[in-house]
Amino acid sequence: MISTHILDTTKGCAATGVTVTLEQQTNTSWKEIGTDQTNADGRIVFNCPKEQGVYRLTFKIEDYYKNEEHFFMNSPVVFQVKNTDRKYHVPLLLNPYGYSTYRGT
Repeated sequence: MISTHILDTTKGCAATGVTVTLEQQTNTSWKEIGTDQTNADGRIVFNCPKEQGVYRLTFKIEDYYKNEEHFFMNSPVVFQVKNTDRKYHVPLLLNPYGYSTYRGT
């Protein structure tokens, strides 16, 4: 299972309605696994097979900040899945001029 959670650190709340795409690397290209929008809690749980590999979450933050001045448009996060017995949670801490991420639990 791969999930994400976006917190808007400027507003101090969950970032709702952010479109996020999950892809898996296949040789020299990327295969889309799914696209969804964060819920009222800023969360998405992707329904995906438990497979080792390289994955990419692309956070489409341009639309989230469409009525505010901002610097970043999309934030791709590439990570690897080695242990298919565990969950992979990739949170994003977001503000109009920066973001950070980490492997959550």
